[in-house]
Amino acid sequence: MFQFDPHLHSIASGHGSHDTITDLAKMAAKKHLNMIGVTDHGPATMHSGRVAYFRNLAHAPRKRCGIDILYGVELNIQDFKGKVDLPDDILKTLDYAIISMHTKNIKPGDIEQNTFAYVYAMMHPKVKIIGHADDSKFPIDYEAVMVAAKHFGVIFEINNCSLAPDGYRGNTKDNIRKILEMSMKYDNPIVLSSDSHGKKNVGNFEYAMEIIKEVN
Repeated sequence: MFQFDPHLHSIASGHGSHDTITDLAKMAAKKHLNMIGVTDHGPATMHSGRVAYFRNLAHAPRKRCGIDILYGVELNIQDFKGKVDLPDDILKTLDYAIISMHTKNIKPGDIEQNTFAYVYAMMHPKVKIIGHADDSKFPIDYEAVMVAAKHFGVIFEINNCSLAPDGYRGNTKDNIRKILEMSMKYDNPIVLSSDSHGKKNVGNFEYAMEIIKEVN
């Protein structure tokens, strides 16, 4: 049923997983996916890949274990003007970027500040996905961000990790309902992601599918 998981992390993200890109591809093959997107955290995340890691992805194989692979990054938004943590010369060599806000990289602002941070960051042509914008610590104007996202050709993810029972982003369900409602209102698609750190949850969209069915 599912073909693509666009938000995956390898050992290069430094979150305790020892799984390599090949390990992610092997699991994707077991789950009968066709493609994965490797999007390790940008260098502002502690213990994540340095700039050289992302530069070298341009030379990485495009297929492993029969799985097509896209190489991207989960960028850290670092201020309310949308500053991110990889330079343009590296970003242009990647397939795409996810933009996200994490409390270790930016102190949460008010609704207006957080909204502007996403809107400014998504102006970069490599940005294609808004990552876990369901996080209750970063309130945003979902309608304003959706309108901007459609204008710039960017889509929201429905992040399975956010909905998992052991998730740490607070009560995300209400926010995800808002994302889905705005997606339908403005006819802008969404993408499902596992946000798996390591191979364990590659291709797992269980909780995302539950709320999508609920919202219809």
